[in-house]
Amino acid sequence: MTPQQYVEERAAKSGSSFYYAFRFLPPERRAAITAFYAFCREVDDVVDEVQDSGVAATKLAWWRKEVGAAFDGAPSHPVMHALMPHAREHGIEPHHLLSVIEGCEMDLTQNRYLDFAGLARYCHLVAGVVGEVAANIFGRVEPQTVDYAHRLGLAMQLTNIIRDVGDDARRGRIYLPMDELKRFDVRASDILRRESPWGYSERFTALMKFEAERANRNFDEAFALLPEADRRAQRPGLAMAQIYRTLLREIEADGFQVLHQRVALTPLRKVWIAMRTHWQQR
Repeated sequence: MTPQQYVEERAAKSGSSFYYAFRFLPPERRAAITAFYAFCREVDDVVDEVQDSGVAATKLAWWRKEVGAAFDGAPSHPVMHALMPHAREHGIEPHHLLSVIEGCEMDLTQNRYLDFAGLARYCHLVAGVVGEVAANIFGRVEPQTVDYAHRLGLAMQLTNIIRDVGDDARRGRIYLPMDELKRFDVRASDILRRESPWGYSERFTALMKFEAERANRNFDEAFALLPEADRRAQRPGLAMAQIYRTLLREIEADGFQVLHQRVALTPLRKVWIAMRTHWQQR
């Protein structure tokens, strides 16, 4: 299996919205974003799939060394072999990849966030930086597009957090800021139980509406930041945004029933949204 085949298989198996959105890119850009996405999946899966935090930390430390070796011209992992030919062309630098690793490391040491400022830092590392690299790969001419990409990354990560409240609770994690739980009189123990009647309540619904409003506001702000000159090139990012926003609206319409289930869109629906966005932005 070649490095490119490896990253393509890695992306396809994930079923992520990212995979459906970048199928419309030209071959070279598609190869670049596929390799970068595969890197993100590799390091994220270390945290999600390795139960021993010490082992996970060791694996992430290995990835730090691998990033350094790759930029020194000696990659060993197939993901880095696939990614490095595209790094110079698309402005991918070591600090981008190391930021993603740093964000994943936070999941090993922190399972609560006291306030939104702390959560925003985490979102910057695992989503904002990813959005910046993706925007560079898609193609941009305006500096403000970087601001758009970071804001869009935040909006999508907030959507992930809303969708995954139950899944995260199963792992003992709560990404909803603690001061906001207190404001809406929602106890962490109720979320960790992940079941009725403790979890679902009017207070929980009010909290989730507050979180959804913030995510929606960040989507709107991201769209407003995107310069017209880069709108066509950024179609894959806009497609991802529409997939995520559609998911958020589904969750809202369902009354935020996210403790006992993981709401998702079908692959066919994701493809349709991506295609529609692609043609609308022509």
